[in-house]
Amino acid sequence: MPHTEKTISNSKRIVMKNPIVELDGDEMTRVLWQWIKDELILPFVDLKTEYYDLGLPNRDRTDDRVTTDAAEAIRKWGVGCKCATITPNLQRMDEYKLKRLYASPNATLRAALDGTIFRTPIMVNGIAPYISGWKKPITIARHAYADIYKSAEIRVEGAADAELSLSYKDGQTVKKTIHTFDGPGILMGMFNTDKSIYAFARACCAYALDQKQDLWFATKDTISKTYDGRFKEIFTEVAGEFSDRFRQNNIRYEYMLIDDSVARAVKSEGGFVWALKNYDGDVLSDMAASAMGSLALMTSVLVAPGGQYEYEAAHGTVTRHYYKHLKGEETGTNGVATIFAWSGALRKRGQLDHLPGLAAFADKLENAVTETIGGGVMTGDLAPLYVGTHPIRQVSASGFIREVRTSLFS
Repeated sequence: MPHTEKTISNSKRIVMKNPIVELDGDEMTRVLWQWIKDELILPFVDLKTEYYDLGLPNRDRTDDRVTTDAAEAIRKWGVGCKCATITPNLQRMDEYKLKRLYASPNATLRAALDGTIFRTPIMVNGIAPYISGWKKPITIARHAYADIYKSAEIRVEGAADAELSLSYKDGQTVKKTIHTFDGPGILMGMFNTDKSIYAFARACCAYALDQKQDLWFATKDTISKTYDGRFKEIFTEVAGEFSDRFRQNNIRYEYMLIDDSVARAVKSEGGFVWALKNYDGDVLSDMAASAMGSLALMTSVLVAPGGQYEYEAAHGTVTRHYYKHLKGEETGTNGVATIFAWSGALRKRGQLDHLPGLAAFADKLENAVTETIGGGVMTGDLAPLYVGTHPIRQVSASGFIREVRTSLFS
């Protein structure tokens, strides 16, 4: 991407006090990552980062130590910004000649930091949600610890007795029959902790209070009476702790079964925080983003109990576009979510370090993005959704970034 010559003097760039932990990634999003820094941040901010390369080749070189090092750095500095990364499967293992199949970097970071992922669609004037009744963003609050993502699995090869066995430190044991297999099958065990669930519930309540929005929590305690039932008990307790503050701010907390919550959400106008367990939040956050317009129109931030924040784009590495890029072809990759990952991290760094100018720049960057799209300039994925009054001008990924840069200088 050719660099635009227009810039501002070094003396006028915003000076940072502490670094953002920068977690680079893979494929087309890695390309966008550098373009965004070069065109939309470095001309305006004397950017200070602590850099970690989470690209798959470097993760393989370091036996994935780089990912745990990055988590420790976020714990130290308080703010991280992450590019999309590859979670390798067998095909990727062969393609990249990996030493082994590495875990999802996101799962590793979330396990290390715990916390809750808040994902909110970016609503833009002129982009019509697929669900016409949605007038306000729905924030998905996803528990970011354990469950299926830290489960143990066994492939059952033949007839077998499966038991759930728990051994306490004092020697007491508890066993429960799961299933008697009369042939091949599969078996999985998963867990969570009261400590993490309490942190999840408190983060959701605090976020709803901050946003002045109602809070829903949904699971399936009618089926999973112990596992999901414990989530419900803890949420009810913590929501009770917030009840006075909720009442003073006209906020309502409500528990519902997850199938009921989906039906109600589709018929709602939006504007609430929807708290969900790990897997449920993973699935429904993509549904909410897509229904609002695009997976690339979604902010995502992991909020850890210790007060750390890790911002990311809630989509993949856009492999197909990357191979086109390697051939020298232009692509229409939507970089909005990646831009908003950077703006979110810059804003939080500014707030924590008492740098109002840095936070204000983050606001200006986001406004430049939404005004560019609202003015009819967008990548191809958004063009079919545009119902604004301006003529549509469809641009490439690099072209869109240049348009946003022009808006920043105007």
